[in-house]
Amino acid sequence: MDRLVYVAMSGAKEILRAQAANNHNLANANTNGFRADLSAFQTKSVVGPGLSSRAYATNDVTGWDSSSGSLDATGRDLDVAIKGPGWMAVQASDGTEAYTRSGDLRVDTNGTLMTANGNPVLGDSGPITVPPYTSINIGTDGSVSVVPRGQTPMTMSTVGRIKLVNPANDQVARGNDGLFRSTTGAELDPDATVHLVSGTLESSNVNIAETMANMIELARSYEVQVKAMKTAEDTAASSSKLLQSS
Repeated sequence: MDRLVYVAMSGAKEILRAQAANNHNLANANTNGFRADLSAFQTKSVVGPGLSSRAYATNDVTGWDSSSGSLDATGRDLDVAIKGPGWMAVQASDGTEAYTRSGDLRVDTNGTLMTANGNPVLGDSGPITVPPYTSINIGTDGSVSVVPRGQTPMTMSTVGRIKLVNPANDQVARGNDGLFRSTTGAELDPDATVHLVSGTLESSNVNIAETMANMIELARSYEVQVKAMKTAEDTAASSSKLLQSS
């Protein structure tokens, strides 16, 4: 019975891990530029005495979904979306270069161009600083242009260019802060083929209907594992009674 309990307990634990990854995706269904985590079950043989045919399942995050979300027009000057593959470079809280597709930008009180999460947007020579302006425009190549406050549109000038990169999917990995980083730890080179769409935001690529259905399926699978542990307990109790009566 202890073997049955162990296998059922392991199954329940791994289902909870899968549920956590699934719920994380569901919680970010409305996060701009979010890339869904991919998780999968794998079969592992039970190590120890007994038949080698005994196995249990493990679950782990195997990567992330590289498909793009929909592009939704907002009309806001500081909203940008990456058209096709590519990433926008930002400065993480630890000072390292990281990458995101979340393009809902803003300018803080110090004039620093930042993401909604407070990460400075990087240009060719560090974080981009914007002077006080009357209007601002972000071009398809990432160039940030402003009309200085009190000036006419004829005085529009470029104050920086957003660093855009385009690594292969296996060259970047998601960190605990939700930002992506190079798997080698090195900073990626700019790529001129990456283009932005101004006044637009990219939605999350999470399929809400599929994620909800997966959540229900995982919940039912968890119940099956719990019932198996209960069955093992009842069988063990019945066996004990038979031994006592004999």
